[in-house]
Order: sequence, then C-alpha cells, then structure tokens
Amino acid sequence: MIKNKLNLVSLFFFLVLIQLQINAQKATINYKLEKDILYQTSSQALDNKYINERCRLDIYYPNEKDFTTVVWFHGGGLKAGNKHIPEKLKEKGIAVIAVNYRLYPKVKCPVYIEDAAAAVAWAFDNIEKYGGNKNKIVVSGHSAGGYLTSMLGLDKSYLEEYGVNANDIAILIPFSGHTITHFTVREERGIAGTQAIIDKFAPLYHVRDNAPPLVLITGDRELEMLGRYEENAYMYRMMKVVGHKKTKLYELDAFNHGGMASPALEILLKEIKVLD
Repeated sequence: MIKNKLNLVSLFFFLVLIQLQINAQKATINYKLEKDILYQTSSQALDNKYINERCRLDIYYPNEKDFTTVVWFHGGGLKAGNKHIPEKLKEKGIAVIAVNYRLYPKVKCPVYIEDAAAAVAWAFDNIEKYGGNKNKIVVSGHSAGGYLTSMLGLDKSYLEEYGVNANDIAILIPFSGHTITHFTVREERGIAGTQAIIDKFAPLYHVRDNAPPLVLITGDRELEMLGRYEENAYMYRMMKVVGHKKTKLYELDAFNHGGMASPALEILLKEIKVLD
C-alpha cells in the first residue's frame, strides 16, 4: 500500500515537471507577422490596380520548424470583408495565412475562386521558407470563406492551374459555407437566393471519394442562414455515399451564422492536432 502511494506521488510530480517543460517551451516561441504579401504575379499587379489592392495575404508564423499552417478565407458573401488573423488561432504553435481576394461586383465568378487558389498555391510554394511543412497545410474559412475552401478542395481544376494537387491539402474545414452554388453566383445570373442550384460552382457537384479529410461545421439549423445546415448535412451524406471515409459534420447548437465562428475555431484546433 505504501509503495503504491509513493508511485502515485512520483507520477504526480513527473506530470507536473512535464507540464512545466511544455509551458517553458511555449514561452520561448516567438511569432512574426508579415503583411500585404502579393500572391499574384507582379506583372498582373502592374496591369490591374484591383489585383494589386486585393490579391494580398498576411502570414503569422512561429519561430519553429515543421509547423502546421491554416490558410484562412474571410466571409462577406463574396461581396465584402477583409483578411484577419483569428485571435483564437494566435500563439498556438501554428501559422495562419489570412487572404484577401477580389469581390463582386468588381469581378464575377470564378475570379474570386481563382484568387483563392492562387493564395493556396502561394502557401504550398512558400511555407517551407518560413519553417513550415507543406504536407500540413489546412484550408479553412467562414461563410463565403467556407465556400471557397470547399470549392478548392473538391474541384481540383483550380489548384491544378498552379501545379498543386488539391489532394495534398491536409484537411478542409469550411465554417458554415454553401455547398450548393453560392447565392452571389446566382445573383450574378439574376437568380433569386431562394432558388437552389447545383452546378459546377457548387461543392456538392464535385463530391469524390479521394478528397482530403473534410470537416463541415455549421451553426444551429434553426438559427443559421436559410438551409445552411441542411445543405451541409446533404454534403456529408453524399461524401459518405461516394465512399469518402473522412468526412465529419458538426452542428453548433444555440449559435447563429455569425456566432458559430468562435466555437468552430476551437473545433479546428482540435481537428488539426492529428497533424502533429
């Protein structure tokens, strides 16, 4: 009995020591932020002021090696919004690449998807220069950013233009993104927002069994934007039907479309731990 107590005491102090070492390591991690990096070519930016203005990204990264990177696309209905580093992703031992992209009505579909692809390609081409691992690139975003995330990961053609295989994305984590054709794409065609369409600009159109792991997150179905939970649930089901074995679906009870982003970031951090 005495021996068992001593073993428990020794284990307790051992765990405390390990935690202290982990805390000390965290304290020594410094982070850098580089802003407004052009991810399209300089010649394109010279020829087009809007490219020069909007095709920019920020990278926030630790002074570590082999870290995971989250490419983050802001929301705003493909009409508004600006890049930002989510506070919950700071000081977590990961890099975050926050991306601006061109917006409707100054551009129309598929320009904003093409911009998003160029930004992800930039991450694959450059992250190792910062110490990151290009095999640990996660793509995520909220609302319109979630739509862009799913389009890039499921329709391989956009990244193929840059010599990147979409299957090399480590995980796709769209927050409350359309899986049908986006309402702004429909608006461009004069189609009402209540008229659902699934065509080549719908992630649902591109379901496939060999896509990267897919983590779908929405707010409460009763509080979300019209049909947003249900279309994500249908995406989840169809990915299962085609044989994709790594699709998950989270519904965040009591959170609306905007409010779900904060708890969804905590799910993102949990899901990407597998990469370490």
